[in-house]
Amino acid sequence: MHPPSQLYLDFLQFGTHPVPPYERAQILERSRRGKRHRARQGEISVLGGAPYGYRYIRKQDMQAAYYEVIETEAAVVRQIFALYTINGLSIGAIARQLSEEGITTQRGGARWEHSVIWAMLRNPAYYGKACFGKTQVAERVRITRPTRLRGEHASPSHAHLDLPRDQWIEIPVPPLISETTFALAQERLADNKKHAARRNLEPSIIQGLVSCRQCGYALYRTSTRTSARKISYYRCLGSDAWRYEGRPRCD
Repeated sequence: MHPPSQLYLDFLQFGTHPVPPYERAQILERSRRGKRHRARQGEISVLGGAPYGYRYIRKQDMQAAYYEVIETEAAVVRQIFALYTINGLSIGAIARQLSEEGITTQRGGARWEHSVIWAMLRNPAYYGKACFGKTQVAERVRITRPTRLRGEHASPSHAHLDLPRDQWIEIPVPPLISETTFALAQERLADNKKHAARRNLEPSIIQGLVSCRQCGYALYRTSTRTSARKISYYRCLGSDAWRYEGRPRCD
């Protein structure tokens, strides 16, 4: 019987033990530096999977990884930007139209979510500049309404925070729309964020603390205007038809 190898002994000694936090941090930092270096060299492999409209082609012996355009999906991308910038449709209306037309999502689903359309309109890859390093991971504590009412604290989780635009690293990819169209979409997104009717910057005393007795959804504060004054009131999330494809879940 041969004596155990040094590699096997090292595994027995260290393989079943967790990596110390400082070593894990060093490994992650080296990995981030390596990815940023490859991103500056224009390597698409640091981005991993491709967004809707593209297919990610893995690196081969004599060819680097790249994005291949999926023409049927690219047409949908152009349709989304046209509906938003030219036709003036809202993000929710675009999502409903795509769902009604039977266009499937990237994962093969039949329903388009508001958040998916919003993310596509903000993705610079569509005008030929995929970006690496748009976000950073930060610790956060997610406190939900039921948790808060019980006086408990949720366990920490991770959040992805947006980094300033000048810190992004651009990687050329095939464009699906013009830079002008993308700029128009960003301008409208900014205007909608500033002037949205549901925008609420004023503090609310009981928002997040009360819920609908009938359906259990949370109440949120909104407002309306009369000829004399502004009236604020609380409304059930389940009663908003626009959130659920035109069919409210609470009356």
